[in-house]
Amino acid sequence: MRDPLLQPRREGLYCPAGGFYIDPAEPVAQAVVTHAHGDHARQGNARYHVARAGFRLMRERLGEPALIEAYDYGEPFTLGEVQVSLHPSGHMLGAAQVRMEYAGRVVVVSGDYKREPDPTCAPFEPIACDTFVTESTFALPVYRWPPMAQVIDELLAWWDDCARRKVSAVLFCYALGKAQRLLAELAPRVDRVVHLHGALLRLTQLYREAGVVMPPTQPLEENARGAALAGELVLAPPSAAGSPWMRRFPNASTAFASGWMQVRGNRRRRGYDRGFVVSDHADWNGLLRSVRDSGARRIYVTHGDGDALVRYLREQGHDALPLSALGA
Repeated sequence: MRDPLLQPRREGLYCPAGGFYIDPAEPVAQAVVTHAHGDHARQGNARYHVARAGFRLMRERLGEPALIEAYDYGEPFTLGEVQVSLHPSGHMLGAAQVRMEYAGRVVVVSGDYKREPDPTCAPFEPIACDTFVTESTFALPVYRWPPMAQVIDELLAWWDDCARRKVSAVLFCYALGKAQRLLAELAPRVDRVVHLHGALLRLTQLYREAGVVMPPTQPLEENARGAALAGELVLAPPSAAGSPWMRRFPNASTAFASGWMQVRGNRRRRGYDRGFVVSDHADWNGLLRSVRDSGARRIYVTHGDGDALVRYLREQGHDALPLSALGA
């Protein structure tokens, strides 16, 4: 029998009783969108339902013509026969979990989430439910995040070393969410100017306008070259690595901030001098903690290599399946 709240389709995860999709991959009539990253918030849907905290980022991503309905965290609204509410996921500014209630049953779709504190967004809110759909981006025991204070210590030591050697410190990080989190984590520690690649400017400004405190930043000047940027910290998106843009930094030290840097081989393969372990997704312990906190009888795993997580959860007595099993 088909689940009235969860049905994987080509377009994305569908809620039949509500007549809406969650983070659809193709245009649909009603889309509940968990956050503004491009693999979740796509243009072309007739109507969007989002958390108010992320409204301006959604507008930036989707454009002015998009019809967007915004709701406070925890504010119930009705789609079809389903009562829906959005709750903080801790992933980035405005990111949400989707709670759905129908016929006395509660299902929560996590979207992307993390359990570590983040000064740029509301923390993850555990929600009691009957069924919990969890992401599994880093669903292997090797992924256990170090304390953020330790990572910032390492980042500052690298920056200071670059200054002593009179080379630029070019830190690659995702333009939306990761860059702003790094800046916010640096804010209590430094008041030095951080230079930003053009792709980060507008998004960082939107975070500032949302009240996120960050150190002073300035756009990287078009004609700025190596000597003028010696000892400076520059944030840039990963797409800039290996591009003509990098020619202005002939002797730069490069680094990448990502959860993938937990595995040293990833840093070597990508050719970075340093890797800083910073993720906006839950690590192995965070995934297990979130499953426990949900109290759910049924766990579905999606958005990653979830085989290890499903196997472990089943060994621990949980009723766990890959979300794809719903479509079988």
